[in-house]
Amino acid sequence: MINRRTFSKAVGLGTGAAAVSLTGLQTGASAAHHPGVTPVPTVPDITPGTHTGFHTIKQVKAGVLDIGYAELGPRHGPVVLCLHGWPYDIHSYADVAPLLADLGYRVIVPYLRGHGSTRFLSRRTPRTAEQSAIALDIIALMDALKIDQAVLAGFDWGSRTADIIAALWPERVKALVSTSGYVITDRKMQLEPAAPAVEHNWWYQWYFATDRGKKAMENEEQRIALCRFVWTLVSPHWKFDDATYARTAEAFKNPDYAAIVLFNYRWRIGLIDGEARYDRYERKLAGQPPIQVPTVTLDAALDPFTAPGDGSSYRDHFTGPYAHHTFANVGHNLPQEAPTAFARAVVEADHL
Repeated sequence: MINRRTFSKAVGLGTGAAAVSLTGLQTGASAAHHPGVTPVPTVPDITPGTHTGFHTIKQVKAGVLDIGYAELGPRHGPVVLCLHGWPYDIHSYADVAPLLADLGYRVIVPYLRGHGSTRFLSRRTPRTAEQSAIALDIIALMDALKIDQAVLAGFDWGSRTADIIAALWPERVKALVSTSGYVITDRKMQLEPAAPAVEHNWWYQWYFATDRGKKAMENEEQRIALCRFVWTLVSPHWKFDDATYARTAEAFKNPDYAAIVLFNYRWRIGLIDGEARYDRYERKLAGQPPIQVPTVTLDAALDPFTAPGDGSSYRDHFTGPYAHHTFANVGHNLPQEAPTAFARAVVEADHL
């Protein structure tokens, strides 16, 4: 999930701008009235849960992985890459993807390393999960699919991954949608104590640092129960059913799932070191590089990791065309809880 330091720094900023409703983010046709301006397509309203999954999962060898991904929309349409977080999978975009595909986008939704049908090509590859490693996985995916540039959209781990690519390889990013704003991890800052309420929210990080947490994650039944409990905490108003969770929980049965999740959270708080091959990227990310590409940031008002305010705590990190929206009655899994709003943000970012 997101960077505890970013949230801690923003605590006490106040409520700022009021949260907008899900219908508040409209991609209207106003541009169509101005000659020479490309009309912005209208995203229709959709009831969350209308689509329950993807018909086909493709596989492609990319970097150190054989990556599983869903693909919708025209083969030569403008590309949107939708990146999931933890503890989630590609089903977070089951409604978003067809909305965008119907507008002519080629939508690609990959399983991150350690999830679903994504597998390491070699048994000898260390099962690490530094933030830059996951970002390089997506760069390798784009290369394998011969995608020069795409709109990147994500939440949680997906936001961090998209932010990193936008910061370090901006030529590959046409536009960015980043839920929770700027979430690139600064490991040095992670070593400092946060506000008590913030530390409480990140209980699972400390749990994963213990032998008990490790045993729980390495036991398939226990980790599936733990991840479901996290869903209820971070999306308190989301009334998902057993079938919805079961579809996603299949991705947690990946043989490398426990190793990847444990590494990521232990690495973030300085308990373990990453591979030397990623050090140069992590040094750059420690400097909190700015993001210059057109960006829409989103906050979910019921997400316990969303700092109060209007995004002002991270606004200075985004130096290009920019817009921000906060959504009431939405929790951490924003694209699955509010797919219309998320799809509209993608279209908005693409037209900034």
